[in-house]
Amino acid sequence: MRSPLAIALLVCSLPVGAQDLATLSSETRSTVLPVIPKVIATMQEAVSNEGVAGAIPVCKDLAPQLIAKKRAETGWDIRRVSLKTRNAERGTPDAWEAARLADFDRRAAAGEKPETIEASEIVSLNGRPVLRYMKALPVSEVCLGCHGPVDGLDADLRRKLSEHYPDDRATGYAKGQIRGALTVKRPL
Repeated sequence: MRSPLAIALLVCSLPVGAQDLATLSSETRSTVLPVIPKVIATMQEAVSNEGVAGAIPVCKDLAPQLIAKKRAETGWDIRRVSLKTRNAERGTPDAWEAARLADFDRRAAAGEKPETIEASEIVSLNGRPVLRYMKALPVSEVCLGCHGPVDGLDADLRRKLSEHYPDDRATGYAKGQIRGALTVKRPL
């Protein structure tokens, strides 16, 4: 008969894949998702005070800064990705992320609420276990000012977007559609 200590040591030595995915996902969610309301609130304030074009730096600069701060706190790889990038250098998904984003779109088209859509999986990257987590980012009302239908964007805004994002593909969205996702690679 094994002692409780021996059982505890055995459980702790199980491969990471045997850990509770739901618990890891919940911990990851509660750690990284608070960044999103901060970005939205800052965007709403900027639009209110400076207009839509004046708010471009919030998405371009502030959101990445908030994400970088969370990355520094956790040591996790955290970023925003999209199938229709505005900044291809920072927002292009890898193969795993692109597959999840396509699945998110299918799930939303089948009636699932975009704000509830997420995915997580334990994978091996470079021979080490990693939790991959993604949370869909639906288009909110404030996002439509820059990400809505192109014909609804005024000429000055389109010019400023073009200056900041010469290869912009991130327009044409409607409220509630999935704009992209917050993605995390968390070493285990």
